[in-house]
Amino acid sequence: MLEMNVGGIPAGDNDLIKDSSEATFMVDVIEASHEVPVIVDFWAPWCGPCKTLGPALEAGVKDAKGAVKMVKVDVDQNQQIAGQLQIQSIPTVYAFYKGKPIDAFQGALPASEIKGFIDKLIAESGGEVDDGLGEAIAAAEAMLEEGEASDAAQTFAAILGEEPNNPAAYAGLIRAHLALDELDQAVELLANAPEELNGLPEIEAVRAQLELLQQAAETGPAAELQSALDADPDNHQARLDLAVALHAADDAQGAVDHLLELFRRDREWNDGAAKTQLFMVFDALKAEDPIVLNGRRKLSSMIFV
Repeated sequence: MLEMNVGGIPAGDNDLIKDSSEATFMVDVIEASHEVPVIVDFWAPWCGPCKTLGPALEAGVKDAKGAVKMVKVDVDQNQQIAGQLQIQSIPTVYAFYKGKPIDAFQGALPASEIKGFIDKLIAESGGEVDDGLGEAIAAAEAMLEEGEASDAAQTFAAILGEEPNNPAAYAGLIRAHLALDELDQAVELLANAPEELNGLPEIEAVRAQLELLQQAAETGPAAELQSALDADPDNHQARLDLAVALHAADDAQGAVDHLLELFRRDREWNDGAAKTQLFMVFDALKAEDPIVLNGRRKLSSMIFV
C-alpha cells in the first residue's frame, strides 16, 4: 500500500505533484518554476469536472518524468490567490515558467489535449541538450566568463555548424558578439533567428539584453538621474531611467532595487512599466542568479499581499 500524505497524494509523488496554499504558493510555484514548468490546477471538492481533470493532469505529469511539476490549489481554501489570478470558473489551469504564467485553459480536456498542453510546456522550457554538444556549449560559456569572447564565438559557430537550430549555441553566439561590442552583428543574428527558436528562453534572454542596451543609449548619465531622484523621489521616469542606466553599468542589483521601489510606489504607472522592466532584467540574467531569485520573491510578495 502506498503511503499517503495529508493532501491525499502518494508520498512518492511529492516532488512532482503537491497541494499548495497561500502560505506556500511562492515556494511551490513561483520559485519551483525556475527549474521546470509548474502546472497549477485550481479546483474545489464540489466541482464535478475537477474530479475528471485532476487525475488526468496528474497522469500526464507523471508520464513527463520530471520535465514538469503540478500544484493543486483548492480555491475555497485559498480565495486570495484565486482572486489575484482572476479565476472566474473551475477547473482552471495555469502553467508557470520562470516565475510567471505562460499558458492557461479552463474546463476539463481530453487526455490527448492534456498531453499536447504538457508537451508544449516542455518544448517552451528548452529541454535537454545532446551530451556531446552540451559539453561544447559549457566550454564556450566558460570562455565567455573568462573574457575570451572571440574563442567563444568560434566555438558557438562550430556547434551551430552541426546543429543550426541549437538555442543555447545560437543565443551564446549573440552574447559573444555583444561581449566583443559587435552590436550590429548581434542584432542581425537575432533578427534572422530560425522561426522555431523564437520564444524559447535562451533567445528571449538575449532579446532582453539587446533591448536593455538600446534603452541605455537613450538615458542620461546615472549621476544626473540620481540627482533628479534625490530632488524628487516621486519622479518615476527618473527612477526608471536610472534603473536602465545602472543595469548598463553592470549594476543589476541596483537596477532591480529601483524597479521594485517604483513598483511599490505606483505599480500602475506608465502601464505597469516597473513590472515590465523587472521582467526584462530578470530575463536578461541567468534564472538561478540570486538577484533574479530574490527580486522575483520580493515582487511576488508585493503582488500577492
